[in-house]
Amino acid sequence: MCELIALTFSSPDPERLAGFWGGLLGQDVTIDRGAPSLAAPPEVGFGLRFVVGAGEKWGANQMHPDLKPTSVHEQASAVQRALESGARHLDVGQGPDAEHVVLADPDGNELCILEPGGSFLAGCPFFSSLAGDGVAEVGYFWRDALAWNLVWDQDGETAVQAPTGGPKITWGGEPVAPKLGRNRLHLDLTPSAPATIDAEVERLSALGATRVDAGCADGVGMADPGGNEFCVVG
Repeated sequence: MCELIALTFSSPDPERLAGFWGGLLGQDVTIDRGAPSLAAPPEVGFGLRFVVGAGEKWGANQMHPDLKPTSVHEQASAVQRALESGARHLDVGQGPDAEHVVLADPDGNELCILEPGGSFLAGCPFFSSLAGDGVAEVGYFWRDALAWNLVWDQDGETAVQAPTGGPKITWGGEPVAPKLGRNRLHLDLTPSAPATIDAEVERLSALGATRVDAGCADGVGMADPGGNEFCVVG
């Protein structure tokens, strides 16, 4: 199997973006595989990594982080920290009565600071989910790629979660926005011992992935059945 080790952001200024996310999540910036990074908290299981890249933004990202506070006070505090660190409010049609707050980070990447309460993300950490744009086939692929549990499968919407808990990765089903360029956010996977990169690339290909140029400086670039790039690294 593969382990999910990082959500990687391509950025014109990785140091600045790493500082923003570190401040928002209360983590120090370190260096991992030569790039500014935030270590993987035990309750999350994967870190954040920031590499040089990303040109003009061609549309909404295919995937965005959701942060879930435990109280209205924590939600307001997180929004304030984000705005003070370079975020801005973003209108994606959520309406004036929405209880969640939609923001753009300093690079324009979407993120949501959700309202407290609700059952779907109950038990998830503050970094509660990655919301993706994709059909059920994409969710099934990631279930099998990571050996995670399929925790939602209804009306074309899917979600997976590690057997140990942590954030959920979700896909919203139809309609799926057209993909016009390489994604700014991608997942980094590493083979679980004793598997090799070559063996995992072969296994993931059999599950429906394809080899692509994903900008992986230290691994093999692939795309899931929805065309979303990811990297298999050693």
